[in-house]
Amino acid sequence: MHRRTVLKGGMTLVASAIALPQSADARMGTVLPDDEKFMKLALKEAAEAAFPFGAVIVKDGDVLASGHNRTGVDHDPTAHGEMVAIRAFSASHGPDAFKGTTLYTSGEPCCMCMGAIIWCGISRLVFAASVKQIASKLDQISLSAEDVAAHAPFAPITITGGVLADDAMKLFK
Repeated sequence: MHRRTVLKGGMTLVASAIALPQSADARMGTVLPDDEKFMKLALKEAAEAAFPFGAVIVKDGDVLASGHNRTGVDHDPTAHGEMVAIRAFSASHGPDAFKGTTLYTSGEPCCMCMGAIIWCGISRLVFAASVKQIASKLDQISLSAEDVAAHAPFAPITITGGVLADDAMKLFK
């Protein structure tokens, strides 16, 4: 192997370590006993929307907010299911109450929604269909929730994907 090739590879590793902070605390989580129950509620929300994205926010086993995509109804391109649920939660519980919550969503959040999830301090995210799966049906920005979270070392979050993904994909026509 040529010496220059080895050095070039070493620089790539250094650059990668800088670009993806090692201190980021995005952990891939396991499926918990109640995850399917709450995901079914998120999928029910999704079924109400023209674009099937629905979300529920849960704390200590209680659903405290829900929402589905309202971009067409509200003429608001930011009214994704997760954003609608976050706005409803914040309006009724205040912005400091997100700690310890889990957001369940029918589809892996886009980078806008994932940014909002991080800024809110939501502790856990559970999604059904992945961005890659959804992209087979709808245009998507190919940036995973884990990728976004990896660049936010100040906000620990546990991410669990694939819960009832097949059921979610049936909503995408």
